[in-house]
Amino acid sequence: MPPPHARRALVTALATLLAMIAGLLSPIAAHASPPAQYTNPLVTQRADPHIFRHTDGYYYLTATVPEYDRIVLRRATTIQGLASAPETVIWRKHTSGEMGAHIWAPEIHFINGKWYIYFAAGRADDIWRIRMYALENSAANPLTGTWTERGRITTPWDTFALDATTFTTNGVRYLLWAQQEPNIATNSNLYIARMGANPWTITGATTRLTVPTLAWETRGHKVAEGPAVLQRNGRLFLTYSASATDANYCLGMLTASASADPLNASSWTKNTNPVFASNTATGQYGPGHNSFTVSEDGHSDILVYHDRNYRDITGDPLNDPNRRTRVQKIYWRADGTPDFGIPVPDGATPLRLMSHDTPGSAIRHWDYRARLEANVSPLADSQFRIVTGLSGSGTVSLESTNFPGYYLRHRNHEAWVERNDGTTLFRADASFTRRTGLTGSGTISLESVNFPDYYLRHRAGQAWVEQNDSTTTFEGNASFVLE
Repeated sequence: MPPPHARRALVTALATLLAMIAGLLSPIAAHASPPAQYTNPLVTQRADPHIFRHTDGYYYLTATVPEYDRIVLRRATTIQGLASAPETVIWRKHTSGEMGAHIWAPEIHFINGKWYIYFAAGRADDIWRIRMYALENSAANPLTGTWTERGRITTPWDTFALDATTFTTNGVRYLLWAQQEPNIATNSNLYIARMGANPWTITGATTRLTVPTLAWETRGHKVAEGPAVLQRNGRLFLTYSASATDANYCLGMLTASASADPLNASSWTKNTNPVFASNTATGQYGPGHNSFTVSEDGHSDILVYHDRNYRDITGDPLNDPNRRTRVQKIYWRADGTPDFGIPVPDGATPLRLMSHDTPGSAIRHWDYRARLEANVSPLADSQFRIVTGLSGSGTVSLESTNFPGYYLRHRNHEAWVERNDGTTLFRADASFTRRTGLTGSGTISLESVNFPDYYLRHRAGQAWVEQNDSTTTFEGNASFVLE
């Protein structure tokens, strides 16, 4: 047996370790991230949006304008602030020759102390001769200073090419883009190469990463374009847009290990189904050409994309001006992969009610009955918009994301997600007073409007509206963290 002082030291060390573990496993610490809420659409008539968060405290937004004749830029200290931020025209198309037509999909990046914008353009005398180009600006604020044309980004083939983007992994910078390769009967495939001596050249081998062959990649046109990279959890997630730019437009995804060679095509695995697509219930069609940014608090990844709020388009979709810039929070599955969910309805973006005392579990609906569950699939079953209460101001109601017009309500003390029938009873059953959580700050509790002191709580895996018995168990069951 060790001497007393050694035993005391061991006990102290063990107690410290247990305290650390308890802290790591505390309900609040275990929740993925705080809420990130915005209002959609962020900007109307702006397609192919790219939002870049810089170290100067600003978000920068550039996008395709319907006239295809200029590059615009705006900035704000918040993502929502971009909606009303003044917009500056930083460059206009040439009146003749190269860069004279179809100014598409600008992206803004900050590389080696300078600003760069990649974009695609046709010729004034041959508008479909689309190639990739770069602009450079050394000013601290890219809305000022001079944008210098750095010319065309040269690739192995002089063919239709667009949607250049860049990312760095393991200290190496790469260029990604879409191009039509000779002898392959597609509109565009995805390619990658190392960046050269400057941010508008590539060097070494070019690798073809994917060719559109699946049914959802070849509707209307055989397209893989608009690549964007999100790096998390030891992996590279490369999203891209597929099919025609109407309601068939959608996002696919390739995945690679962060330690693998991204120039090796076999490093990447393609999802067999789209990861983000049109949704009739929410009224969102043709979501695509995305980019990624991060929320203001740095805790949430944000999907930036465009879509339309109607399915049917008259004439060529390229002539329809109504693609809108939209944003929504990305959630992460237990296996470390992103869950983009569905394009959420217009208006305030939804939240999730995560259990305080059962970390990682959320309120969701299943056959309209509300229950508590971890690893919810589909994600939208656990997403609700917190709106002004159906019974009036001072109250809130929770509207389903994938069943707009359906609300969380109590019936016989059971919680259900049901369609608003317009009755006084339904409005009262679906209205709650939002309170500071019964367990304290950092949580919320929802008290029934027509049954005072009755709260939404989970019990035995299901959701109920029951009377507060002031026990620790009830308070934990009736407290939620917004995500």
